[in-house]
Amino acid sequence: MLLVLTFGLGLAAFSPGIASAEGEQVAGTLQTSRSGPIEGIAVTVTTAAGEDVDEVETDEDGRWSVDLPGPGQYTVAIDADDLPDGVELAGEASRTVTVDEGRRQAVIIGLEDGSRGSGGGTVKAVQLLVDGIRFGLLIAMAAVGLSLIFGTTGLTNFAHGELVTIGAVAAWYINVSGGVNLIVATILAMIVGAAVGALNELGLWRPLRRRGTGLIAALVVSIGLSLLLRYLIQIVYGGRSSPYQGFQGGRAVNYGFFTMTNADLASVIISVVVLVLVAVMLQRTKIGKAMRAVADNRDLAASSGIDVNRVILVVWMMGGALAALGGVLLGLSDQVQWDMGFRLLLLMFAGVTLGGLGTAYGALVGSLIVGVFVQMSTLVIPNDVKYVGGLLLLIVILVIRPQGILGSRARIG
Repeated sequence: MLLVLTFGLGLAAFSPGIASAEGEQVAGTLQTSRSGPIEGIAVTVTTAAGEDVDEVETDEDGRWSVDLPGPGQYTVAIDADDLPDGVELAGEASRTVTVDEGRRQAVIIGLEDGSRGSGGGTVKAVQLLVDGIRFGLLIAMAAVGLSLIFGTTGLTNFAHGELVTIGAVAAWYINVSGGVNLIVATILAMIVGAAVGALNELGLWRPLRRRGTGLIAALVVSIGLSLLLRYLIQIVYGGRSSPYQGFQGGRAVNYGFFTMTNADLASVIISVVVLVLVAVMLQRTKIGKAMRAVADNRDLAASSGIDVNRVILVVWMMGGALAALGGVLLGLSDQVQWDMGFRLLLLMFAGVTLGGLGTAYGALVGSLIVGVFVQMSTLVIPNDVKYVGGLLLLIVILVIRPQGILGSRARIG
C-alpha cells in the first residue's frame, strides 16, 4: 500500500485531473513516414443516425479532436481528395467507433505514402529488418532489468511492464504539463523509475523474502501488483494516447534502402550506448561483478562477503531506471498509453526466455531476435497478429533448447 500510495501521489502532483472528467471526445493524427504530419485535412464526425456533430481541420502537427454530445457510436470520415500528392488511403475513408462515457477515443485512419515495400521485396525486407532492430533494442532495454531481477531473486515479475509505463507517463507529465525539455524529463523519469524499483524491493519483496514466501506465491503477488498499478495509471493518466511535446511525428529521412525518422534514429543510438554501458558495468565494476555472482549463486556470493540485499536493491533500481528509459523511447514512436508496458510484457518474457533466464546478455540477444522476427514476420502474416510470431519463435526454441540461447543446462543453488 505504501508503494501504491507513493506512486499515486507522485503522479497526482503532475496531473491536472482525471481524464474521465473531460467528457467524451474522438481524436487522431494524420501523418505518414515520408510526409510527416498532414495539415488542413477536413475531418467530419457524425452520429450513428447520420446527424452531423462537427467538422474540423487537422493542425500543423496533423492532430484533430472533436467534443461529443455524449457516449455512443460515431463515424469519423475524411475526404480522400484533400490528401496531398503521393499520399493515399490504406483502407476506408471512414471509421465507426464506440465511445464510452468519459472516454477520449483515438481514431486511426490508415494512410499510405508508398514508402512501405517501394522498390521491391528486398527494400521492404531491409526496412522491416531496421524496424526490427530498433524494436528489439527497445525490448532489450526493458528486458535486461527483468532478467537481472529473475537472476538475483528468482522472481518472475509480471509487474515489470508497469515500470515501463510509469517511466513513459512520468516523462509525459514532466515534459507536457511541466514544460520541461524531453531530455531532462527523461532523466527525471529514470530517477522516478529507479525510486519505484527501490520501493518495490524495500516495501514489498524484501519483507516477503524474509517471511520465506515461495516463488509461486510471489508470482501471484506480482500479477496482483501489475493489475493494481496498471489501473491506477489509467485512473490518473486516462485512456488517451498522447505524444511528447514537439514529438507528434516527423518526416522520415531516406537512407537509400530504408527510411527512419530522426526520433527513431536517436532511439537506436541511445539504446545501443546505454546497453553497452550496462555491459561494461557488469564486466568491469565491482557492483557489476557482484550482480553476476549473486545471479550465479546467491548463497555462495553471501558466504564470500557480498551484501546480497544491497546488490538486489541496486538491481531493482537499475531495472526500474532502464524500464523507464525504454518506456520513454517507446513513447517516442508509439505515443504514451496507459497499457503500453503491459502490451510489451509478453515480448520481454519471450526475449528473456529465448536468450536464457537470468542472464543480461541473454536478454539482449533474445530481445533482438524477437524484435527482428516480429517485424520480419509481417512479410507473410498480417501486421495485426505479428506479436504471435514472437511467441511462436519462443515455443520452437524452448522445444529445441529449453535453457535458451545463452542459458546453462543446469543452475546450482
